[in-house]
Amino acid sequence: MAASATPSEMMTVAAARALTSRDVCFVGIGAPSAACNLARLTHAPGITLIYESGTIGARPSVLPLSIGDGELCDTALTTVPVPEMFRYWLQGGRITVGFLGGAQIDRFANLNTTVVGSYEHPKVRLPGGGGAPEIAACCGEILITMAMGTRSFVERLSFVTSLGHGEGGDHRARLGLRTKGPTRVITDLCILEPDPESRELTVTALHPGVARGTIAAACGWPLRFVEALAETPAPSEEELSVLRALHARTSLAHGSGATA
Repeated sequence: MAASATPSEMMTVAAARALTSRDVCFVGIGAPSAACNLARLTHAPGITLIYESGTIGARPSVLPLSIGDGELCDTALTTVPVPEMFRYWLQGGRITVGFLGGAQIDRFANLNTTVVGSYEHPKVRLPGGGGAPEIAACCGEILITMAMGTRSFVERLSFVTSLGHGEGGDHRARLGLRTKGPTRVITDLCILEPDPESRELTVTALHPGVARGTIAAACGWPLRFVEALAETPAPSEEELSVLRALHARTSLAHGSGATA
């Protein structure tokens, strides 16, 4: 990792690189929004960003606090009703990439944003699914960005909010889903991709300076690594400067607690 880049910055930059100008991307709030807007402001100026509130082609100058942030509507090419967004755009197969995060993830990239603990008496009540379950099912593919840790990368989810690869293998196809599901999980330590057959998340690239043991210790299940591990290229000066400027504008507009 570049000496001046934090693990969070490394994660955001690596996630941004997964996007192209050809993508139509359904954006989640928080870390996914930072990655998508970094891509738009650097190597993917033609990307179309869509937020759940119905904004299409949003080009925010600061990161939105929520899907209802006026910055999205003010900068969007157009805003459509939420039912149209889900029925025509999302369920109609017109969105190539969904970018999600979560509170918990398991080895098959299923996500939990509902509860930790039992549903009836949870230890933590989370924000809920919102549109994430539909995004996970209907976008052409799903990218996930999450910081690694044993509390978030868990052996078994308390609740499956958004389907990843279910129980593994061809589970998505058996459920009638024709989309790819999660194709990459970008963390602050490494990049994971589903095994072609089992669909279990496997480490394919280490971020600079991160050891295998560090990654294994941050995961709640025994992680698998591909034989030919790659190393994620360190952030460029341009990527870092654009990302930091974006966060600085967001802090100025919303306060220092608003940046992810």
